[in-house]
Amino acid sequence: MKEKVGTVFSIAKDNPSAPGCTISKCIHSGANDITYFSLARGTDISAEIYPYYKLLIVAEGSLEVYGADGFSRMLHAGECVLTLLGTPMGMRTEEGAVYTEITIRRKDTMNDAIKAGEVFKLAELVPYADGRIVNMDVVHNDKMKFVVMAFDEGTGLSEHAAPGEAIIFALDGEGVIGYEGKEHPIKAGENFHFAKGGLHSVKATQKFKMALLLTLE
Repeated sequence: MKEKVGTVFSIAKDNPSAPGCTISKCIHSGANDITYFSLARGTDISAEIYPYYKLLIVAEGSLEVYGADGFSRMLHAGECVLTLLGTPMGMRTEEGAVYTEITIRRKDTMNDAIKAGEVFKLAELVPYADGRIVNMDVVHNDKMKFVVMAFDEGTGLSEHAAPGEAIIFALDGEGVIGYEGKEHPIKAGENFHFAKGGLHSVKATQKFKMALLLTLE
């Protein structure tokens, strides 16, 4: 992935828009492309038909996803949508937006909790449980896995090596990412990137939710 390794960062802050422009930055290409988009206020990506789904995760601002027959969904920071197949889909914004787009192939395995065309929050897919860690696979294939996790305060994952590169999306609360012997506090709205083989751990200093996007290419 074309992203900084081993430090907390912010997709929203690191990808500002330029007046009147749409900026895209592909950070991973393969079976499932991962791209950051920065849309200036009043910009529009025209509606087109794609042979795959797009999972859009808004980091900042507001984004309208629109299509044929009056289809329109408004997303704000922290919200997501899986675009429809077989119909034109476009994105536009009045105030500006920064979002991550993940291509999802028709044959990829998706959780039944995700419905194309419906706005949702990753943080609301999994509940907290006393003294436990709750996981949900959102989508996966043999080259990628996207999972949401809820950690009760004081729980965590012991140090282990990443089998591929991964990006963390901190969704709620606060935690500490251990990476190659250093601790990195992280809170909702921030991100972290593991390199393949990087030793890492996770500890919830309070109730903490995160999404993990793992690539195995």
